Amino acid sequence: MYINPAIKNGTTAHIAAIYTLYQKVASIKGGLARTKNEITTEYISLFVHKSIQSGIIIIAVDETTSAIVGEIHCYGSGIGVFAQVLGELTIAVDPDYQGKGIGRILFKKLLNTVINEKPEIIRIELIARESNTKAISFYESLGFKKEGRLEKRIQSASGGLEADIPMAWIRKY
Repeated sequence: MYINPAIKNGTTAHIAAIYTLYQKVASIKGGLARTKNEITTEYISLFVHKSIQSGIIIIAVDETTSAIVGEIHCYGSGIGVFAQVLGELTIAVDPDYQGKGIGRILFKKLLNTVINEKPEIIRIELIARESNTKAISFYESLGFKKEGRLEKRIQSASGGLEADIPMAWIRKY
């Protein structure tokens, strides 16, 4: 199935649909760091509001169904010395739409928005679990660089602990 989604800025009107998307993505093993039980409307509402206030939130909509099939967001910490940084980056793509380029479209829109509309932003940060080599390679293909290892930080699917890999995209001048 080929899809050319509509790409839009997320708004508070999308909270319920983003909640539905996150519930679906969190239902698959390794889909999100949070489990399905940890995805609440309060959690979704909080990051939507923070992203609108001090960052970016972008959604991908399947125009044939009007469903939100992807979402990416990041936002500032609110601390002055970090005003040039967007963090807390999360991307979610509906499992039925994964592997169709939606994640790449969302990331490129996010990066283009920073480049063209947010000259004050110098750095975008994210963290990926070390076992998610596919995601790490994907982030690297977008210009993100590994910046170290946070040992024994995240519980793996098998119940052990593994490293998180902090990564960052830095604006080129």
